[in-house]
Amino acid sequence: MTTTILLILPDFALILLGLLLARGFGYDRGFWNGAEKLVYYLMFPGLLFISINSAQFTLSGEAKALGAAVAAFLCAVALGFAARVARPPADVYASCVQTAFRYNSYVGLALAQSLLGASGVALLALILAVCVPLANVFAVYALARHRKTGLARELATNPLIVATVAGLATNLLGWKLPALAAGFLAKLGTASVPLALMCIGAGLTLSGIHAHRGLIAYFSTIKLAVFPALALAFAKLIGLGPLQTQLVVLFAALPTASTSYVLAARLGGNAAPVAATVTAQTLVSMVTMPLWILLAAR
Repeated sequence: MTTTILLILPDFALILLGLLLARGFGYDRGFWNGAEKLVYYLMFPGLLFISINSAQFTLSGEAKALGAAVAAFLCAVALGFAARVARPPADVYASCVQTAFRYNSYVGLALAQSLLGASGVALLALILAVCVPLANVFAVYALARHRKTGLARELATNPLIVATVAGLATNLLGWKLPALAAGFLAKLGTASVPLALMCIGAGLTLSGIHAHRGLIAYFSTIKLAVFPALALAFAKLIGLGPLQTQLVVLFAALPTASTSYVLAARLGGNAAPVAATVTAQTLVSMVTMPLWILLAAR
């Protein structure tokens, strides 16, 4: 549990740093708008592309684990979109629904390496290669529908989806970037992580927490409790081994993606409650993730 907490603490500290810089050091909204654009259109797509393009995975022997992860993911998506029945504010629903099923890949890869080694990283890379484009499609769909813009255009031009599909396609075709280009994209992508987290902190507002606490609690419960419970149930049902079960549950138990805020902000959604949800889930997951990992290991 201590290892997991230590891996998550730096993320939360960067969110707090963004809050401090925005509130106490004169970094105005214009600065953060520029930073969000840089992360969204350039830095994070670079990270997605190079991570998926260079991932080493095969379907042999891993199809069951992938199936369990995708099944749990799709259930979380369905439960997230079911919140529409309660008629929440349209802009908040469209922006926040993604927090029920998106996940922090950075934390996942770090934990997979620390807890499960190279084999865990390879399996998680396979799961991410399938679920990243699905998660982005569902998230963009909700925001595009709210804005009444063409979904096909939003999907075709969304930099996160384009980078993910391009990375997966080139990986499957065996096309690898030259070392210089790969190194450049890797460094560019790595820099996106702290900047995206600081952008989240800069966008925090108390009104985003209190005004929509019921909806935030609903989406967070799906992400941190229901999603991993379903993943564990599917893993046990199909008889996954201990390592694969832990990996699938780890994937499901991750807090929502830090880029959820950036996506909502860039696509004209209500970003404040998204920032609050990301922060709340990151903090709560410091307790829930170690518990789910221990439960999966039994």
